[in-house]
Amino acid sequence: MTNRREFIKKAAASGIGLSIGGLSFGATSAKSYANIVGANEKINMAVMGTNGRGAGMAKQFAKQKNVDVIIVCDVEEKALAKGVKNVEEAGGHPKTEKDIRKVLENKDVDGLLITAPDHWHAPATIMACQAGKHVYCEKPCSHNPHEGELSIKAARKYNRIVQVGAQRRSWPVLMEGIQKLHEGIIGRVYMAKSWYTNNRGSIGFGKQISVPTTLDFDLWQGPAPRKAYKSNLIHYNWHWFWHWGTGEALNNGTHEIDVIRWGLGVDYPTYVSSEGGRYRFMDDWETPDTQLINIKFGNNCLVTWEGRSCNSANSEGRDRGVIFYGENGMMDTGGNSYRIFDQKNKLVEEKTSKDIIDGRDPSSPSANLDAVHIADFLDAIRNGSKPHGDIEELHKSTLLVQLGNIAWRTGHRLNIDPSNGHIINDPEAEHLWSRTYEPGWELSKYL
Repeated sequence: MTNRREFIKKAAASGIGLSIGGLSFGATSAKSYANIVGANEKINMAVMGTNGRGAGMAKQFAKQKNVDVIIVCDVEEKALAKGVKNVEEAGGHPKTEKDIRKVLENKDVDGLLITAPDHWHAPATIMACQAGKHVYCEKPCSHNPHEGELSIKAARKYNRIVQVGAQRRSWPVLMEGIQKLHEGIIGRVYMAKSWYTNNRGSIGFGKQISVPTTLDFDLWQGPAPRKAYKSNLIHYNWHWFWHWGTGEALNNGTHEIDVIRWGLGVDYPTYVSSEGGRYRFMDDWETPDTQLINIKFGNNCLVTWEGRSCNSANSEGRDRGVIFYGENGMMDTGGNSYRIFDQKNKLVEEKTSKDIIDGRDPSSPSANLDAVHIADFLDAIRNGSKPHGDIEELHKSTLLVQLGNIAWRTGHRLNIDPSNGHIINDPEAEHLWSRTYEPGWELSKYL
């Protein structure tokens, strides 16, 4: 076991090529990846958070021939059982644990899959890096901008691979489309718009009640300052409370905004503004259910994101998507395709895949979409290469929608330093750049 772990650690640190064999994974399927020479060295994974998305992702990892999911970690008994069941269905035999700190003490664990609530994403990433584990973290990579910066610092300080769940970065059809965009197929791109729609119901008004006996609420809150348990918080509704969640903008908008930033080849904006509110229902939901975020890069490029959490009418014929507008036409990117039109709106090129992607499925929009991104993560561990969803790239994308939320919460446009993405001369907004932590859970102790 020690020799196996040393082998993986040395390969990642030295960049030894063990599984590439001269192939570009962008054109390689997850199935063929598993058969590449050298890809059979086992990687032991633990998974944190298995109520919904986590249970599905645990199964996806367990399906990989070169992976053992050896620990399932969750603070709630039913969620823990879901994770175990899914891993066992894929042929695994995991142990269980509810405290992530004990998981990270286990020397047999090589990597950690983080699918816990948003307020845990960066703290667990930083703790895992400090413990010598590689990380696959679901989006968003952080609860606030400062945590994103700390996650980059931890990944680099401890020389760990940190892949963020921006699966579209590994999707061959989209990779091809973005490459064409970079090659100038529609000329200079000066605008990009994106959107996400759903039909979420009201969460009502929660009551302060006793914590269920099946839940360790103290561990669930972890690094977040303590608040009383309410009946409408767990499992999913925490997304709509600022204390733990980040709203629809980061819950889903992160995906589209990342595709836009990738396509445009930009880093940090100059201005960010946002309008919207909680319009559909009167309840405890704090974040906007209807939101427009406008992001300006310099003087020649505008990016927009539209979120409608409670009205599922499609835009441009789809529930979610991204469109790039350029001097010579436009590119429309769906979940599994791209289409290119000239200035007269004539279709000049189209590429699709057979995979169906359900943009409103919170558990697994597409199993194959997840599989290729997981394979890229495993490849990065073995070769010491940078993964497609590297933490530094995804922090920049996540920051754009975080700034949108900060602009909405303060009620005014933000001036941004385009050299580093920081807010300029705005104490009210800068106060939301970071957060306070429960005593004993401060992130500085891991860095």
